[in-house]
Amino acid sequence: QLQLVVSGGGLVQPGGSLRLSCAASRSTLDYYAIGWFRQAPGKEREGVSCISSRDNSTYYADSVKGRFTISRDNAKNTVALQMNSLKPEDTAVYYCAADLFRLCVSSPLLADFGSWGQGTQVTVSS
Repeated sequence: QLQLVVSGGGLVQPGGSLRLSCAASRSTLDYYAIGWFRQAPGKEREGVSCISSRDNSTYYADSVKGRFTISRDNAKNTVALQMNSLKPEDTAVYYCAADLFRLCVSSPLLADFGSWGQGTQVTVSS
């Protein structure tokens, strides 16, 4: 199983930015689609973004489209989620997850991802 480590969460004011990173210590992420999910208190975990394993095509939830960018850095073996123009409703615990050989053409589903990072808190507040 792929081991993932998430970093980059924190407290930011509305309109600010954060960059989350999802890293694998040994296995390459080249063959894995990486999905970002978030869960706010009292709400279901939802798919936020996904980057495909082969062609790096991407998916974004409507709520974050135009504000968030997902990307790979193969030299560092990481996947980043750049979050700009953050809103209070973006407050949640954010998770990354990996799925082998997946093409991200629609919203990532929890059941499709077998390897998960530990989650990191993102709080957007004045």
